Amino acid sequence: MIDGFQEILYTLKQNKLRTGLTAFGVFWGIFMLVLLLGAGQGLQNGMTGSFSNDMSDSIWISAGRTALPYQGLPTNRRIQLTESDMRAIREQIPGVRFISSENAVGSFRQSDTLVTYQRRSGSFGVFGVADEYFDIKANVGFPGGRKLNPLDAHQSRKVVAIGTLVEQALFAPGVSAIGEAITINGVQFTVVGIFYDSGREGRMSERIYLPQSAYAAIFGGGERVSVVGVRPELGVDGFEVERRIRELLQRRHQVSPNDRRAIRTHNMALQAERFNAIFTGINAFLWFVGLGTLAAGIVGVSNIMIITVKERTREIGVRKALGATPSSIVGTLMLESILVTSIAGYTGLVLGVALLEGVSFSLEALNIQLSYFQQPEVDFQLALTALGLLVGVGALAGLVPAVQAARIMPVEAMRAD
Repeated sequence: MIDGFQEILYTLKQNKLRTGLTAFGVFWGIFMLVLLLGAGQGLQNGMTGSFSNDMSDSIWISAGRTALPYQGLPTNRRIQLTESDMRAIREQIPGVRFISSENAVGSFRQSDTLVTYQRRSGSFGVFGVADEYFDIKANVGFPGGRKLNPLDAHQSRKVVAIGTLVEQALFAPGVSAIGEAITINGVQFTVVGIFYDSGREGRMSERIYLPQSAYAAIFGGGERVSVVGVRPELGVDGFEVERRIRELLQRRHQVSPNDRRAIRTHNMALQAERFNAIFTGINAFLWFVGLGTLAAGIVGVSNIMIITVKERTREIGVRKALGATPSSIVGTLMLESILVTSIAGYTGLVLGVALLEGVSFSLEALNIQLSYFQQPEVDFQLALTALGLLVGVGALAGLVPAVQAARIMPVEAMRAD
């Protein structure tokens, strides 16, 4: 084995330029594959972050105006969801795991509620939510404090969870908002939690949430509900739950089954399916390009092995005349191919991963927030699998010329020019 390695190293040293170019082709192939996969993952992370932190199985229901007449009732009727609708969903729709309401103090879509803290103030979206709200939005992170809990709702506590952008606007840098009192429309609330919601490119973190019971007691609204959030049980078909909820609410509010404006539903599972389909296509394209680059490097290895066999024809003949077996000749030539591809491929893998880690670290260290590109990374196990595939194909690339060399008759080989 030692003699074989010495022979291979001697051969590679004798052809430094050719060996270097062959190794570079393999190196570049695996390097580009790693970068492409990492960039694709970074793009996927960024696109995921641009959406909200809602769970992918959550369903959001709201009401509008009727677009079709039904049972003698006219069009353009305003439909108002209520707490009794939520109780009906809980009791009559099987498979509902969590359900919560969401009601705005001001406008539902705009941040128009005045909030003050000492001499600072700003306009934000303020919402009353039921105690299961953060079970539906389970992916929302809380870098400080805690979530609203059932005890807050039961006792109608005047407590709030504020978004990170609200904290930045109302509190000086380095000052913690936890335990401080902010004023919402003249009423004081104690901050118990700070959350970050990446939805709408982070603008969902401009919100403030308070218990629904405190919202109803202080700001009114009675039984009215603006939005209902639902999360099905694990393993339950969310699309079936969505259909049953829509049909139930249509019956309760005398809405035509064909009217899509009166009862509106937004199923995050549908968005997740579309999102996954898009990135399945993107990843397939990146793999196609990356494997094409790898294939070019493998073809280079195969061509170089063919040239190597032709240059060493006389040497192979002498070795066979001295008793070398075909398997030893094949083994030596294949080992040379494997050695070049494995070293060059592993170098490309390590440098590719190191570059991705460097980019990710730099973005985080410099606090650079890109809307559609975050944390480029690659599955290291997947990269090692690609490297193993590369070495295996490299061995096969050297196998054909090696077998041809082993078939050469010693006399013919020694006569070759």
